[in-house]
Amino acid sequence: MTGFRSLYHQGFARIAACTLPVSLAEAQVNAERVLEVLRDCDRQRVAAVVFPELGLTGYTLDDLRFQDVVLEEARSALIWLAEQTASLMSVAVVGVPLCRGDLLYNCAAVLHRGRILGVVPKSYLPRYREFYEPRQFTSGLGTTGSIRIDGTEVPFGADLLFAAEDQTGLTLGVEICEDLWVANPPSGRLAQAGASIILNPSASPVTIGRTDDRSLLCQAQSMRTLTAYVYAAAGEGESTTDLAWDGQVSIHENGRLLAQSDRFPQGERLVVADVDLDLLRQERLRTGQFGVGCESIRTIGFELGAPVEDLGLKRDVPRFPFVPSDMKTLARDCYEAWTIQVSALCQRLKASGAQRAVIGVSGGLDSTLALLVAARAADELGWPRTHVLAYTMPGFATGTESRGLAHALMDALGVESNELDIRPAAETMLEGIGHPYAEGKPVHDITFENVQAGLRTDFLFRLANHRNGIVIGTGDLSELALGWCTYGVGDQMSHYNVNAGMPKTLIQHVIRWLAREGELGAGTADVLEKIVSAEISPELVPDTGQGIQSTEQRIGPYALQDFTLFYVLRYGFRPSRIAFLAEKAWGDVTMGSWPAHYPEDRRISYDLAEICHWLEVFILRFFGTSQFKRSAMPNGPKIVAGGSLSPRGDWRAPSDSNARSWLKELKQNTAM
Repeated sequence: MTGFRSLYHQGFARIAACTLPVSLAEAQVNAERVLEVLRDCDRQRVAAVVFPELGLTGYTLDDLRFQDVVLEEARSALIWLAEQTASLMSVAVVGVPLCRGDLLYNCAAVLHRGRILGVVPKSYLPRYREFYEPRQFTSGLGTTGSIRIDGTEVPFGADLLFAAEDQTGLTLGVEICEDLWVANPPSGRLAQAGASIILNPSASPVTIGRTDDRSLLCQAQSMRTLTAYVYAAAGEGESTTDLAWDGQVSIHENGRLLAQSDRFPQGERLVVADVDLDLLRQERLRTGQFGVGCESIRTIGFELGAPVEDLGLKRDVPRFPFVPSDMKTLARDCYEAWTIQVSALCQRLKASGAQRAVIGVSGGLDSTLALLVAARAADELGWPRTHVLAYTMPGFATGTESRGLAHALMDALGVESNELDIRPAAETMLEGIGHPYAEGKPVHDITFENVQAGLRTDFLFRLANHRNGIVIGTGDLSELALGWCTYGVGDQMSHYNVNAGMPKTLIQHVIRWLAREGELGAGTADVLEKIVSAEISPELVPDTGQGIQSTEQRIGPYALQDFTLFYVLRYGFRPSRIAFLAEKAWGDVTMGSWPAHYPEDRRISYDLAEICHWLEVFILRFFGTSQFKRSAMPNGPKIVAGGSLSPRGDWRAPSDSNARSWLKELKQNTAM
């Protein structure tokens, strides 16, 4: 399992942004300060770090930028600093004024292991309000070629990328401050050419509200370009003759803030985060817009020399990727999921011309949410709730508690409440097919289970015919992924499945949210709290001393299986990487955040052996045996950004595939 717990082996890269005090016009002093930070970055095994714009001299020199003393010391300090990086792992992006011929440029020099890999000039020079850069500098827009530094020709231009030859996906692009603020930032072209990390050395004086503008730009550009956008603003030491500087640094990844410093610091501020290169690569594969028409970009290769030891992981890996831990965001997601379901069902009921919604209610999570959706859809359509025909259909293992909860929920919602005992019909069918149970033998096999599941669906379809309605499906996204449903005439089928896009872990939170805020009827909240706290069970096998039939003991904890589903469906990650992420998320119950209102007694941890066991179960069921059920699934709305399993939407796969390659990868790369 060499390298399994190494972030670099798992497709991450440790990236940093730093602001530090500047001593105006003293390049050597500033270079020495930068070197101390670089040594710290090397100790932390940072792949790349960006410093503020013109950080070797200070940004606020104005016409002092023309002085030979300033320019010569800046060049000498740059050469010295490059030499000092010979034994350091981290790529450094430092700001420096450099002359090329008779023109002066605002530059970012890229340093690594004793070399200046390249120099990128600023493309867009601000000339509005407090800025007068065109007074001293020349735009680097369209420049290419080289610049001579210390007797060596160094690549120069706005057309440079820097790619690690020994770290897949680690390609650096550089743009400087104002370049981000223009209508078509250079980072867009750099990203299309392959840049996964955009480093922006910036000065950026602060005024009221400006920090929000900067953050919004960084966030938006990281999302638009599918990159990590790394931003370092100038701070302490810059002249305050007319301006102030807040020195904020940040790292965004695909629209998500990974790390950010405080503002107006006294002293150095270094933020470090581990960027998910594999995530960015997978997102780009799905767009088909990257790597096209960028032949004019030059790529400079370098050897990073990343370690394979366990360095930890400097980023939060959510335990529930379908469920935000932030209370406000979770409430928003619950509202949106619920509203999508209701509006989708309203449209289907109107389009079908149906006058009733027919639904089987077990007292479990899925049928509860589907019934709530149907009741609210009836409200929206102006129907009386009695047009929702709810049936509890007890079988051989239906529990008293779940049956009571089903009736309590139907009564609280004011829908038409019915009970249809399927046992007589099931006994007739079992006898007709010669099943041992009909002879009094305690055989509770898959046939025994599916006879019950199939009859329930068969009754619902015929009831829908009889009463001018459509059958509302209850099976969720997690069950479809694991094939935990009865095909055809069973819970896999319906006229319209409102839960088809809802993972089990999100359903639990939507029901909790509805219990608090749904306003669905007197007494509903208490019933919902009891339902969401109950054991998840199909209730198809009678308890003969082994205890209640437990779904999660059979197919795995939904918390882990939804975790795997997210990364398989959204990003196509290899199993060993999912195991790595799951161990980070679930290995320690005290680490990380839990979603709001998540019960304390369910806050548990899983070790790597447990994670791999249930991951193997997922692989076998998802890739090996269940696709035929998804290929014929009924209509239903997509809910989560992680994707859906509809063959008409997010997921198309052959029904006769197998799981061997995924199992092999998992075993080879997680063997202990």
